[in-house]
Amino acid sequence: MENFAAPARPIVAAMIEAAAHAPERAVAFQGAPGANSHIAVLEAFPDGLPLPCFSFEDAIDAVKEGRADCAMIPIENSLHGRVADIHFLLPESGLVITGEHFLPIRYALMGTGSLDQVRQAMSHPQALGQCRQWLKARGIAPLSYPDTAGAAAVVAEMADVEVAALAPPRAAELYGLNTLEGDIADAEHNMTRFVVLARAAPAQAGPGPFMTTFIFEVKNVPAALYKALGGFATNGVNMTKLESYQRGGTFAATEFYADVVGSPADATVGRALEELRFHTKWMRVLGTYPQARARP
Repeated sequence: MENFAAPARPIVAAMIEAAAHAPERAVAFQGAPGANSHIAVLEAFPDGLPLPCFSFEDAIDAVKEGRADCAMIPIENSLHGRVADIHFLLPESGLVITGEHFLPIRYALMGTGSLDQVRQAMSHPQALGQCRQWLKARGIAPLSYPDTAGAAAVVAEMADVEVAALAPPRAAELYGLNTLEGDIADAEHNMTRFVVLARAAPAQAGPGPFMTTFIFEVKNVPAALYKALGGFATNGVNMTKLESYQRGGTFAATEFYADVVGSPADATVGRALEELRFHTKWMRVLGTYPQARARP
């Protein structure tokens, strides 16, 4: 609670209290009230109780400890790429991906003065990156903060006309700030994909079509990735995401995060995953869940 700026604390306290009385309806998210993650929870779970958490780790812990039924975590953005290090957070958490949600992103510049007085814009690095050209054209320097709506609460507390916040429009209403400029992202197609994390997958995943997310580590041999992924090509499985990352700082072994269209119950996906297991050191499915948006 103390990590949130003073203007956000009463709102956070009320939301935590509501979630504590009905944890089976609680949905944890990272950020202060008014953040994009908060908006995503309201859209995806209209009957849920949003539970604000200061960090991604806190949101995951809320699910693991039973204080929330699930969590919504942003995973990638159409303008700025990877959002959360889900590759590191999820495997150790023991949680599974049970759903996804796509949220169009809209940002506004908000503060206590006027636009011509602003010299710095405070926000999450992702938001600053998504509005980089707009800020640069106006000579406004970026100022990093862990959360968009949290930045709005800090700006309200600072009451410095030279420091504004870059946050979803609703944050201006929550924290009593002036909206100085609206809809300022560098591209209209700004979209963030969220995943839903829970302690266990539902007995019935839904009617489909499905997505399957998994991680794996290739063997340290020539053509390791080519061999590992060959089964997806030969079985006609559509891979929509493949991202490499390093763990442990050794630079000796590469791990990968991937999304494919389909379910392991499908013969084609099942065969492709079986071949992947044969050609890798290890492979782990993080979740199979209904598509929120059709993949070509």
